[in-house]
Amino acid sequence: MTFGLALALACALATSVSFLFKQRGAVAAPPVRARHPLGSAAELFRSKWFTVGLLVAVGAWGLHVGALALAPLSVVQAVLAAGLVFLAVLAERFFGFRLGRRQWTGLIITAVGLAIIGITQGAQPSDPPGYALAALISIEAGVLLVATGVALMAGRIRVLQAREGLLLGAAAGALFGISDIALKFLTGAVGDGVLELISPWTFAALAASIIAFYTSARSLQIGPGVEVIALTSVAANLIAIVGGVLIFRDSIGSGALAITGRMIAFGLVIAGAALIPAPLRVAGAHGKPAEAAATTIGPSN
Repeated sequence: MTFGLALALACALATSVSFLFKQRGAVAAPPVRARHPLGSAAELFRSKWFTVGLLVAVGAWGLHVGALALAPLSVVQAVLAAGLVFLAVLAERFFGFRLGRRQWTGLIITAVGLAIIGITQGAQPSDPPGYALAALISIEAGVLLVATGVALMAGRIRVLQAREGLLLGAAAGALFGISDIALKFLTGAVGDGVLELISPWTFAALAASIIAFYTSARSLQIGPGVEVIALTSVAANLIAIVGGVLIFRDSIGSGALAITGRMIAFGLVIAGAALIPAPLRVAGAHGKPAEAAATTIGPSN
């Protein structure tokens, strides 16, 4: 399992780099339009930085698949929490972003919470524990429908408009999470033959990934970069960790102390994620709340 965790750590670094490259390219591309998916994709690929970011993301995806094949899903996703720290350091040092104290606090609390979830992972049984089909169907279908619905409605409901980019980022993360769950299932199924890849879960992984591609690109165009990337990562991690426990029966701990620690860790993740977005100001002249300038994450001039 150690090699799987090393792959997950490398994936965390590559994922942060890919998101930062894609954000730089997405803001330079024309707006993503749901009614023109092929044209929107073509415009994104014309952006050099977005294409570079996507290529790095493909490499990260390969590392992720390798990690999922060698380690429990919830442990892999907890290790990927390191990506939040990588994200903050890389964003400030190489991509011209400036993070306020509130955002640093939120990122660190979230990363610590996710890391505790991995550290308190109980010992795994020697034989594969299998999976819960009912939970697999429920989580995949439920999250796919809800996340897609949020992505479609985010810009149309006034109360959601002020946070549209953040909502789209969270929706994209949830979609990436259920894609990871489907991939974890497929890495186990492929042991029975390549034909096992002809599966509804292959379709689920592809559908979630395609919708997430457009949702994530749009979120990077209209939302504050590091906040959007962080919330995308947190949502993906949480969905995949919950999926690991409920679907693949990953252990939630080997004793009262470990179980309590994991519950506290989940609370830390939620509290940290709540700190990452900058606070809203009072509504402006056009009736839309504005981000507080003192703490907004954005590229420096």
